[in-house]
Amino acid sequence: MSGLGYTVPAVVSVVAVVALELGRLRTGLFRSGAYWITMVIVFAFQTVVDGRLTKLSAPVVSYDPHQLSGLRIPFDIPVEDFLFGFSLITATLLLWEHARSPR
Repeated sequence: MSGLGYTVPAVVSVVAVVALELGRLRTGLFRSGAYWITMVIVFAFQTVVDGRLTKLSAPVVSYDPHQLSGLRIPFDIPVEDFLFGFSLITATLLLWEHARSPR
């Protein structure tokens, strides 16, 4: 398992989004309680849906195991799915906050 096809881009996406906020946008999103509550809600629903889609006993969606880290938590969900979920939701919220703030 190399993880190069899915793991590395997932980790890079998290680093890029965090760097975008801390180094450029500075919206203060990570200090917002509403943001963290939003992420808990998103991950709760992602766990339910993704758990059904990726369970190893009867997968609807399957991944090339050579492209993953092999870490699956919980319900057989590849950890990379949560990393990409964090990046996509956070990037969207960052851009939304940046667009609505006065310049």
